[in-house]
Amino acid sequence: MSDPRNSAHKKKVTQEKAHHPPAHPEAGSDVKPTPEKGPAPTEAAKVAHNQADFEKSTAVLSKLKEMEFHSRANIETLAGLTLTIGDDLKQKEFSAPIDALYSAQDQFQTKIAALIENYRAKCESLKEVA
Repeated sequence: MSDPRNSAHKKKVTQEKAHHPPAHPEAGSDVKPTPEKGPAPTEAAKVAHNQADFEKSTAVLSKLKEMEFHSRANIETLAGLTLTIGDDLKQKEFSAPIDALYSAQDQFQTKIAALIENYRAKCESLKEVA
């Protein structure tokens, strides 16, 4: 029996030769070395880039959801203030400005909810690619 280390070494040398062709072709041969191209973007680099985009997009989505949460809290607070100012304190001159703020906050709430849904769909598409 031959030593298994010899066959393992021979296999390793054969693999290295296959991956690293000789630097200079034999004299008199018609084979010319092909010029190496610059590093092309690999599939792994694309996946890493897509993964990074997905993570950043997820962070943006999280911030949008946080804003939407605070928007809902603002609407609830404004509704409470409307009742307090109009009914309890009888300060009718401030009812219209509070109602205007409530309306503006409600519009913001509607728009950010729609944006969150669209951005969530974008994040899902990035997740599939990554």
